[in-house]
Amino acid sequence: MRSTEDLGSSHGWRLRRGVLDDGREVFAKTLSGGAGAASQVFGSEAAGLRWLGEAITVPEVVEVAGDRLVLSWVDTEAPTPAAAERFGRDLARLHRAGAPAFGAPWPGFIAELPMDNAPADDWPSFYAARRVLPFVRRAGLPSDDVRLLERAVDCFPEVAGPPEPPARIHGDLWSGNVLWSGGTGVLIDPAAHGGHRETDLAMLALFGVPYQDRILGAYQEESPLADGWRERVPLHQLHPLLVHVVLFGGSYRESLMAAVRRVLTSAR
Repeated sequence: MRSTEDLGSSHGWRLRRGVLDDGREVFAKTLSGGAGAASQVFGSEAAGLRWLGEAITVPEVVEVAGDRLVLSWVDTEAPTPAAAERFGRDLARLHRAGAPAFGAPWPGFIAELPMDNAPADDWPSFYAARRVLPFVRRAGLPSDDVRLLERAVDCFPEVAGPPEPPARIHGDLWSGNVLWSGGTGVLIDPAAHGGHRETDLAMLALFGVPYQDRILGAYQEESPLADGWRERVPLHQLHPLLVHVVLFGGSYRESLMAAVRRVLTSAR
């Protein structure tokens, strides 16, 4: 790779824009000083991108190695209502592509944090055991908060809504992981696995996304959501909020516990 432009860093990775010898523009994540855990992180991201790319627009994986991940460059543009609607339809088709089980056959990561992707047959138990409880233990929360979270986890079978088959989901679908290009949203940085489709939509809502109503409207036209999905948004936001507490500290605690209380209220 030549003509590299330093784009800064994220989660300990160096980010660069470069040009290959054949003229293709690429984006590279690298880790200086050896591979270490990055080998699994980059391999997981590459596997997830290839899997998602069977159904939706993602960057091409050009190279994945122990200390680097190289992807095709995505030229971005301003989002538009039409692009948001197309993205909503694309996202519905991605979810319908499905998965063999809840989980994935590759190691799971969100940012640099490991996640257990071992398969499970039902979503409430997968979400409790593989996503929420491991991060409760890592978050350093006060004991009263932990007890409330454990009560909420016990309610998952009751509040999860009607059973659905495993959806093919991005798994970390906040607005920063959607690049607007070619008249739609292009997905990057996945924590891809077989999960619940409402998880992706709840993550989009967590920090806001341009033209969110247009995305949801088009999604519903393509693949209607089960009744009560809006009330289940806090349930699906528990995991990403816990991740933010682990990564960034107590500034996200209030938002997390507000979501916990809404889950408990919905179980009454």
